[in-house]
Amino acid sequence: MDDVLKKLSLLKDTSRILSTSKARDRNDALKLIADEILASRDYILSENSKDVESARQKGMKESLIDRLVLNYRRIDEMVDACNEVVELKDPIGEVVDSYVREDGLKIYKTRVPLGVLSVIYESRPNVTVETTILALKSGNCILLKGGSDAINSNKAIVDVMKSALRKSNLPESAVELVEQTDRSVVDFLIKQRDYIDLVIPRGGKSLIEYVVQNSKVPVLETGAGVCHIFVDESANVEKSLAIVDNAKTQRPGTCNAVETLLVHEGIAQVFLPKLKELFDERHVEIRGCEQTQEIIQCVPATQEDWSTEYLDYIISVKVVCGLEEAIAHINKYSTKHSEAILTENYTNAMKFIDSIDSSAVYINASTRFTDGGQFGMGAEIGISTQKLHARGPVGLRDLTTTKYIIFGDYNIRR
Repeated sequence: MDDVLKKLSLLKDTSRILSTSKARDRNDALKLIADEILASRDYILSENSKDVESARQKGMKESLIDRLVLNYRRIDEMVDACNEVVELKDPIGEVVDSYVREDGLKIYKTRVPLGVLSVIYESRPNVTVETTILALKSGNCILLKGGSDAINSNKAIVDVMKSALRKSNLPESAVELVEQTDRSVVDFLIKQRDYIDLVIPRGGKSLIEYVVQNSKVPVLETGAGVCHIFVDESANVEKSLAIVDNAKTQRPGTCNAVETLLVHEGIAQVFLPKLKELFDERHVEIRGCEQTQEIIQCVPATQEDWSTEYLDYIISVKVVCGLEEAIAHINKYSTKHSEAILTENYTNAMKFIDSIDSSAVYINASTRFTDGGQFGMGAEIGISTQKLHARGPVGLRDLTTTKYIIFGDYNIRR
């Protein structure tokens, strides 16, 4: 672990430089990163193809390979994310609160960087770019620990970003990649309180739970997504079908894809046969409760299905007697990520959003919108399902902490 420790020490020293950097220099660095990624996209895609080929040889399912694959469009999205983050308001130095005491003491609460972030993640090479640009913009250094399945892609992207930083006024050591891919490195990282200020695990349930339960470093928990959609009795059938289709099939390997569909018994006889026809075309496997099985032909759902994040063309379906049962089911099995109600009943919609304890709750919209870019953040460092200190898509302001600055005139406490 000597190499990792050396990088951590370098990051800690660099974080002191970055914390006092100018916003202009940080923005210029992001622009250079965008330019360098665009100029190097053929190199990045060539390295990515090695990871994709290896994943297919190992039998990885296609929905997960989709998270790994890069193409021109996804490279362009990385570039767009860089440019969008440049345009965001700089959070560093923002005065959150201020007041003056009776004795003239002036107290200011301001935003400052956290220091050194470590992101531990699986697949999705775009995370390498998104997390880095958010870290740099917010004055933080970052240590990236990707999975073995994307090692070639991540090395290429970090090489490109470091090349850009060498042309900027920021140190290239503000970004480092752990190239060892074994899980023992994770054990080592989450014990390094002297070097790392925040650990952010992004990946499957087992990885996140392991980090949360074993880390000695503060953790920002980005939870798995057992996301739900409830189709109320008053819902527009055709529009609801389109939303469920989008939430399940646009990119099933993402954490904001719907995994469980709850259907009001008053609309089930009409809705489910249409859903079955649509999902047969999309090759989506339906796992249904007993009532669902009475209406359409499907795979019987097990108890385990209600708490499973499939990340695949599979969806569990349950017929419920009404809003109360839907709310109870969601609050029991939800991972507190994203839930939606499809309804024309305003009272039901309001009760749903008031009763569901998740980080993002939708009325008549797809759960696929739970994303930093879609929320206008330019990018995200993850979807937080905890309640402190950030919740939902984690953007720039969430990568800062606060510091009190006090101006006195030789005041003493009496």
